[in-house]
Amino acid sequence: MGGAHRWWRGVAVRSLGIAGVWSSVGAPPASAQPLPDHWNDARVRALITLAIARRSQQFGDSALTDYQAAARGYLTFLAQVGPGFPDPPKAVRVDELAVEVYWRTPNLSKQQVIGQRDTLLLPADIGYYSDRYGIIQNNFPDSIRLGDGRDVHGVLHPLAPGARDDYDYAIADSVRITVGDRTLDVYEVRVRPRDVAAPRVVGSLYIDRQSGALVRLSLTFTRAAILDQRIETLVVTLDNALIAGRFWLPRHQELEVARTSTWLDYPVRGIIRARWDVCCYQINRRLPIALFTGSEIEFSPPPAMARYAWSGSILDSLPPDVSLAAVDDVRRVEQTAHDVVRAAALGRVRTAALAASGVSDIVRVNRVEGLAVGAGVTRYVGPDWIASLRGRYGLANRRANGEAGIGWDPWGGIGLRVLAYRSFRDAGDVAESSTLINSLAAQEFGADDTDPYDARGVGVEASGRNSSSGPTWRIDIARESQRALGVHAVPALGRYGSTVPALALLATRARLSVDQSPTTAAWQITWRAHGEVRGEWFTAADTALPHAVAVGRGFVLVDADRPFGRDRLVARASIGAVTADGRIPPQEAVYAGGPTTGPGYPFHAFAARLTSAVRGEWQMPVPAPGVSLGSLGTTPRVMTLAPFVSADYIDHAVRPRLQPSGWYPAVGIGGLALFDLVRVDVARGLRRPGGWTLWIDVSRDWWGVL
Repeated sequence: MGGAHRWWRGVAVRSLGIAGVWSSVGAPPASAQPLPDHWNDARVRALITLAIARRSQQFGDSALTDYQAAARGYLTFLAQVGPGFPDPPKAVRVDELAVEVYWRTPNLSKQQVIGQRDTLLLPADIGYYSDRYGIIQNNFPDSIRLGDGRDVHGVLHPLAPGARDDYDYAIADSVRITVGDRTLDVYEVRVRPRDVAAPRVVGSLYIDRQSGALVRLSLTFTRAAILDQRIETLVVTLDNALIAGRFWLPRHQELEVARTSTWLDYPVRGIIRARWDVCCYQINRRLPIALFTGSEIEFSPPPAMARYAWSGSILDSLPPDVSLAAVDDVRRVEQTAHDVVRAAALGRVRTAALAASGVSDIVRVNRVEGLAVGAGVTRYVGPDWIASLRGRYGLANRRANGEAGIGWDPWGGIGLRVLAYRSFRDAGDVAESSTLINSLAAQEFGADDTDPYDARGVGVEASGRNSSSGPTWRIDIARESQRALGVHAVPALGRYGSTVPALALLATRARLSVDQSPTTAAWQITWRAHGEVRGEWFTAADTALPHAVAVGRGFVLVDADRPFGRDRLVARASIGAVTADGRIPPQEAVYAGGPTTGPGYPFHAFAARLTSAVRGEWQMPVPAPGVSLGSLGTTPRVMTLAPFVSADYIDHAVRPRLQPSGWYPAVGIGGLALFDLVRVDVARGLRRPGGWTLWIDVSRDWWGVL
């Protein structure tokens, strides 16, 4: 009961706006699934009958004839990209709204938008359904409709007349609220459809035991109820407040709609979050019926909207959790839904899709393949199996590479996969630039910041994730052959350097990798990490090694940042080490040097048994001219300046980069412009073989797409 006790205390402050004394009444814990014999028992049937009767009387009190209120809301559009959506969603656009709310018996609703302002944080042309611009009145009508009827339409309300024939109910928890000299017992009633294949709701109703008033509603929908098949999450939470000590009226509302689609084989998620607070009720104003003609939600004329007096900037007043991967209420409703119905009733149907993780899987340029084109397909075979096939062909080397695999995910979060592959694997642990920019630089100037070698084999891998914010882990075992790749392409200007002189080997590899998605820790520090350890057993495919060699290798990368007002301190550190009972193959050395791991130094200037790279920069906004992008908006009149220092440390260098052991420092300055999508770095390495370097690329957040 402790978890429910703390949660309802938060509801008291937010929804009721009153100080309350709380005590739990005998009931199962909120986290527990109701036992089968508790569904539709006598106690819950009586409570639901009372709640339906109260609802059918239009707030259950003929003394309420109409009201006027003020609502302040935020519409936020966020975006996530990448397999598994490893990073928190980024706010793309934020709208702040001021709305006058009117209601009149028997069930007339009118809302007038009197103020609107927005800010565009990334280039996008975004529009919303009209019902996003207002609150939900009367806890939904008997037939629930959302997204102008395009998200949900005609879904039976769980407290509509006749709903008891289509829903099951069970009391899951209860809380006692003391308000002045009154004591209210509020029950959490879980609701689920009797037919999970029907268009219905799933969630919780919070009902006052004495009056049957609906205090809170938290729900999601079965898959059959959701009309837009791109929708992954649709959660609604409606909190009511006791107004004038008598009427339960809207106080706080939240809506989250997450649509997930696949661009080629690259997941893209768009999230709409609507958040409303309602106040300043005026009861029984004798509102004229003529006020309720026309559309339910209307906008005031633009001149009147422009005169609305806002305080502060829109971002100053934005709720702090809009950029979270999932707010607590959304997680809670989704967990409740999975507790009381089969997951299949909530899941999306998946079919075949083109397979490509980004633009560069379709076309790229490098020194080995020249211009290379690729494609692939992913096929979902039943609910637990997925098959994939990808390939790429290089026009310069006239060779193909690719991968074929079949995966099994019977446990939801833990999967197995068997694959066969020929891969041009990069010897570096960290990408120095986006593949798109690298392709342009390679084609035009012979600047290819990759070190590929040929790896062909078969393997099996297991992967999983404990929670949406927990680490992702992967274990794989493979048997493969490795060998060097030659340079076959010719750039427009300059010439290519040689590839890594990989030895021709037969290898048995076992690897464990762990990735921690961005997490906020103490002192407002947000960090993410990648770690990998692997053991390998090499035998010579020719005479490259006189005897078998066992190799152990580890690598850790940590990114962290902390805000200081409008400025931000950003840091990155990595360390890698390799050991062997014989000669270390060049493809297993730890490499550094280049725009990311060693600005101011040539690409992969360092190769050693132990290599570390550290970097710190101070990011600060500075004024910049705005640039109009037409319907996409105008670029912010600010850019980010980022002076930085970095250093590489190497110990026991290996061929072919035999640099002396020690530190290799550098200084530089970076600039981020055009919504922080483009970055330019100028750096100076302070020790040989360092020098001046210039790097232009897109933001690292978008490298996976490109």
